[in-house]
Order: sequence, then C-alpha cells, then structure tokens
Amino acid sequence: MQTRAYGSWPSPIDAELAAAHDGAPMFAGFVGAEAWWTEPRPVEGGRRVLVRRLPDGTEQSVLPAPWNVRTRVVEYGGRPWAGTERPEGPLVVFVNFADQRLYAYEPDAPGGEHGAEPRPLTPLSAVGGGLRWADPVLRAERGEVWCVLEEFTGPAPTDVRRVIVAVPLDGSAADDRGAVRELSDGRHRFVTGPRLSPDGTHAAWLAWDHPRMPWDGTELMLAEVRHDGTFGAARAFAGGPEESVAQVEWAPDGRLLFSSDRTGWWNLYRAAPDDSARAHALCPRQEEFAGPLWQLGLSWFAPLDSGLIAVVHGKGATALGILDPETGEVVDAAGPWTEWAATVVAHGSRVVGVAASPRSAYEVVELDTGTGRARVIGAAHDDPVDPTYYPEPRIRTFAGPAGREIHAHVYPPHHPGHVAPDDELPPYVVWAHGGPTSRSPLVLDLAIAYFTSRGIGVAEVNYGGSTGYGRAYRNRLREQWGIVDVDDCAAVALALADEGTADRDRLAIRGGSAGGWTTAASLTSTDVYACGTIIYPVLDLAAFGSGETHDFESQYLHSIVGPLDEVPGRYAERSPVTQADRITTPFLLLQGLDDVICPPAQSERFLARIEGRGIPHAYIAFEGEGHGFRRADTMIRALEAELSLYAQVFRLDLAGRVPTLELAK
Repeated sequence: MQTRAYGSWPSPIDAELAAAHDGAPMFAGFVGAEAWWTEPRPVEGGRRVLVRRLPDGTEQSVLPAPWNVRTRVVEYGGRPWAGTERPEGPLVVFVNFADQRLYAYEPDAPGGEHGAEPRPLTPLSAVGGGLRWADPVLRAERGEVWCVLEEFTGPAPTDVRRVIVAVPLDGSAADDRGAVRELSDGRHRFVTGPRLSPDGTHAAWLAWDHPRMPWDGTELMLAEVRHDGTFGAARAFAGGPEESVAQVEWAPDGRLLFSSDRTGWWNLYRAAPDDSARAHALCPRQEEFAGPLWQLGLSWFAPLDSGLIAVVHGKGATALGILDPETGEVVDAAGPWTEWAATVVAHGSRVVGVAASPRSAYEVVELDTGTGRARVIGAAHDDPVDPTYYPEPRIRTFAGPAGREIHAHVYPPHHPGHVAPDDELPPYVVWAHGGPTSRSPLVLDLAIAYFTSRGIGVAEVNYGGSTGYGRAYRNRLREQWGIVDVDDCAAVALALADEGTADRDRLAIRGGSAGGWTTAASLTSTDVYACGTIIYPVLDLAAFGSGETHDFESQYLHSIVGPLDEVPGRYAERSPVTQADRITTPFLLLQGLDDVICPPAQSERFLARIEGRGIPHAYIAFEGEGHGFRRADTMIRALEAELSLYAQVFRLDLAGRVPTLELAK
C-alpha cells in the first residue's frame, strides 16, 4: 500500500471508460414471449437502440444506425415503442428521434440483416416543435396503434395540445394528419397513453393540468370504448389537485390497479371500474410503490395472469417484490440488486425489470415467479476494471436546519493500492441531483468512481424535495427552491467537515439541470464551497417562469418558488443570474447548445454578469447536445474539465494526463 496525497492516486477509471458506460437500459417490454428494451449508445452519438433477447439467449440490436428510438414528448420523452407477435413474425412501432415520426417495423421480414425497412405511419409537421408520439399501445386487431399525440399549434413552446389518438397501421396517416383519429376530448393539458381493460370495453389513463406537476396532482380518467373504437364520455375515477396517481393498469379480473399518494405515500390500490369509492389499499405502508412521472409510460408495477402483482417498492426503489393483493403480503426477489428502474413488465409468470446495485450497473433482470429465480438476461454488467477500484458508499442521514432529516449517500475516497497521509483530510464534492423532484439512486456510477478512485470524495444529497421518502419530504421544497436544497447540501458538506470526514477548505458542489441551479445558488448564497461545476442549469427564474423553457415545466415554479405575478421579488432574490456579483469562487459551466429546457441564453446572461470581475471560470458549450449529455466525446471532455477544476482549486497533483482547463477571469 502506497501513501500519496488525496487527488494524486493513479486510477484505471478514465473519462473515456466512464463515458462509455453511462446510461441505462429502459422501457422494457414483451413481444410475444421475447423480452425487448432500449439501450443507450454513447459511443454512437448518444443514440438509443432497440434490443431483443432471442430464444437462444443472445441479444440483437433491432435497428442499425442512425435509427434512434426516442421520443421528445414533454421533452423528457417517454415510452417510445410497442410490439406484438404475429404468425408471420413480430411487428413493432417506434418513434425515431431525428424526425419524431412513428414507424412500423417487421424485423424478421425479408430485406436484409435487420428485416424490411421501417415505414412511416405519421406525417412531418413544420409547425412549432412538430408532431410527437409516445406511450403506444398496439391494437393490431383494429389495424391501429393508440398513443399520445403532442401537437404544436404555434411557434411558442406552450403552443401545444396533447390528446390520445389512434394511428392507422396501414400508413394512410403518413402524409395526412386528418387520418389520425382523436380519442380523448383534449380537455387536459397532459395525458398518458391508454390502458385497455382485458375485455377491451374500457380505457384508463392519467391526466393533469397546469400549474400542477404530475407528482402534485393527477386524475385517473376512465372511459367506455365503443364498438366503433371511439371513447365515450370520460370521467375522473381517482386523484385530484392534491393526490398524485402515478400509474394505472388493469388486473386480469377487470378491476383497476393504481398507485396513489392519498395517504402521503404512493401505495397500490384496487377498485372495480364502477365503484371508485371502495378503492382498497392492497399493501398500506409508509414506503413508495411508485415515483415521479417525469416520462410517459413509466411502470413501477405489473399485474400477472395469476392475479399477483410485481411491484417496485421501498424508501426509494430498492426492491422488486411480488404482492399478493388478497393478503397484502410482499415477497421480495432474491439477488444483489438494490435499485430498480421504473420499467417493470410481466408476461405469464415472468417479470422483467432493470436493476443495479453499488457494485453493478443497470442490467435487464428476469424473475420467474413460478420458481422464484432471478437472473440477468440483457445488458449484463461486466466489470470494465478491477472492482476493487469501485467506491464503497455509506447510506447516511444528517441533521439539517430545525433538526430535519437529510438523506445522503457518502462515497469516501477509495483505492486498493493507495492511502493518504494520516494528517490529511480528503476533498469532497457534493452532488446535487436534478429534478428537483427526483433523487440520487444508490448504484454503481463510474463517473463517481472516476473521482473517488483518485482520492476525491463524493456526497450525493437527497435534499428536501427529493422523492422516495413520502409526500411530506417532497413538499419541503414548496416555495422553498433555492433555500431548502441549498441549505441541505450545505448542511451535509459542513457535517462531513465537522466530523473529520472531509477537508473544510476543499469542498465543492456540482449538479446538472435543477442540480445546476442548486450549485449556482449555493455559490451565490453561501461560503461553504471552494468551487463548483454548473451543468445545463436553471439560472434565471423570471425568464424560466415566463416562457424560456418547455411547456411541461413552464409552471413548475408556481409550486416550488411561488406564482411569478405574486412574488416577483422572490424570483430576483434567488436567481443566480441576478446575484452573480456574490460569486467569489471559481466555477465551471457546461451547456448544451440544443437545450430547450435550460437554454444557453441563461448561461450567457449569467456569464455576462461575471465578466470583468476577476472570478476564475470556464464555459464549455457543446454543439448537438440538449438537456443531458449523451455523446461519449461530450462526457469525456466534461469529466476531464471538472477534474482539472478541482485539481487547480484544491492544488492536487494529478496522476496521469488530464487536459488543463483554462480558467478565464
């Protein structure tokens, strides 16, 4: 064991390795008995591919480059594909990211290695952001696919309507918007895709309106499906302004299953479609059986043919279990996985999900409920380096202002062959997650290992407002964004310093999106940190709240800051762009130039306020990147720039070659 200063440990985990393993499989589904899912490809320009597990156990990428299976509905996207098995082979429909059209595809049809060429089902549109589609359900017996249509009616981000529609599978709508049948009545601003009852006579979906976000309040809508394929009058079955229903499905016996936080926790309920008043909690617990609906088509539970229900549950999403709705008993699947993504599907007695742990990245896992056996069937984790370089996280709860609990994951510096001198404390970086209505999962992340294996600690803070800990914890951020998140991150950082875990003079903060906001707000309002990395951030509340973002979040600030017309001073007081003169520490700002959620104009205004003040800083803007970096070359440059910032500010003697970040003043 060698003794070297923190930050100077040599590591085999370089930025290229971390970038190549970024992202996770998502949107699992069955086509007949085959499990399918989407996977990221950072080294292929960040596209997402559709993957199937063949009967012989091999994995096959269904569509070659440049096909990119991803929808832009509500900008964060959602479920982009659906499939069905036919005698002549599988039929899938998918959204292609480049043109946002819905395509039909027969991968086993004659026509080359990947089957016949996909054929478009929907037209292009030059209006606003065009036509977008998500959360499809194949109705092959009707020759249609039912899904959500997001249609822009003008040039502004808020000139948009969303309805449930039926798209013909024969391609007749490829050049004719009029051939698309509208099924829902358009009275709600936001809708999810329909879920059809086993006998096909009813459809259920979720809906909500501004200024609520889906974790604030949604309605479970129910409508009769007539013989001609139209919907009858829809009625609200459950939910409301202060009740979030996050998912709805149908049990095999024709009863509705839905997750609701009416008790303060997202629990699972069951009710007959004609008797909403007698909805019964199947497993009432103070833990979550659902999460925030950031994308359309997320699934935390899936009914089985046997009547049992596969559920993701816990304080967070820590377990996959099988719930017996008659007894309320949950039996958790055995295995090393401690985090399950919101993509659980079932076929017969089989359940497929996506799971990870602190020692393994996200992989596709199948549970056979008949035998109780769980196994990896896709995207299997394969250690790219010796796992002794992985960090060893600690689940911590800290005391914040007024004694409130703050949940965090602490990753101390860790190296199998190096330690630091006994009289040295390590530098630490606080990671603030995005959302802000979200959380940091406890999983292997090579971007974290990139720092910890070099001797830099990381603390992921699930500050007040994070999900996984009940509605009361989420509601701590009501009108307190820029206060509670900043205070909680600072409390964790200072607690680590006070207990002798971290060096008080070498603390940093970083985050993307809402985490970028928390980072910038922390640098303008506290003296806790020596530097920060601000990634595709919100920086100007007034602009964000008055049209400088997409429709989905255009009124998000009503709840977490307050209505702009009622508290305009609050918007100015908290915005880093108006408080930039308070920054005294170096920072790195990273921005995607195609970002329509947190546009580069906000970063540019912020930098204009910094100019000439002598604050060391760097700004790197990436062409072709939007909200969330997906390309390997972008992630490599971003990670290396961030490490160089810490090396300069903390005076670290880095081992190995890392490009020096030029800091302007």
